[in-house]
Amino acid sequence: MTRILVCDDDADIVSAVKIYLSAEGYNIIGCSNGADAIEAVKNEPVQLVIMDIMMPKMDGITAVAQIRAFSNVPVIFLSAKGEDTDKVLGLNIGADDYITKPFNPVELTARVKAQLRRYMNFGGSRGAESEIRIDGIVLNDSSKAVTVDGEPISLTPTEFDILKLLMQNPGTVFSSARIYSEVWKDEPYGSDNIIAVHIRHIREKLEINPAEPRYLKVVWGQGYKFEGGKS
Repeated sequence: MTRILVCDDDADIVSAVKIYLSAEGYNIIGCSNGADAIEAVKNEPVQLVIMDIMMPKMDGITAVAQIRAFSNVPVIFLSAKGEDTDKVLGLNIGADDYITKPFNPVELTARVKAQLRRYMNFGGSRGAESEIRIDGIVLNDSSKAVTVDGEPISLTPTEFDILKLLMQNPGTVFSSARIYSEVWKDEPYGSDNIIAVHIRHIREKLEINPAEPRYLKVVWGQGYKFEGGKS
């Protein structure tokens, strides 16, 4: 059974999330601070983390930064409406998505399913090897591996899917909204910041000089594209 860790210092929120997601067949583990969340991810087979930002003992941002040192498990942040800076910071340190409190149960369930689908696909092989080669970059959709000039790079499942989308369509400009719709399979509300942060992370791993990217280009006012000729 898919196991989801829900971390929030508000017991009512943990209880509500457990009710919503248990109805979908998920096994929910609850905790109330970031330190306990780290230990749970280390010691339990967890497929998704839903993490509050503001908590006593250890906040969610600090916790996710430490989790990212040993796990690529998808993380969805729960944030209050006024915490826009914290949302971006959370994405910067490795979260995959965020939901604003109070949240809609339907939206929560949809975001959870999207992240789990991506993570499960990322973790397993789907049979025949499928590669995309563009100049020095090789993306293998079977093994979920990416190499740059023969050197492997580590991408989260979300970063991998964004890169795959752009490499499958070299030269095509994708808006943030379209990337979000294609990758998350959801309505692209508030998608600009989320995509911008993920694109920056991919550039930092992919490019020799992320400030002057060779492959992952921004088209101002329009979106992003992957440049290069298929080999």
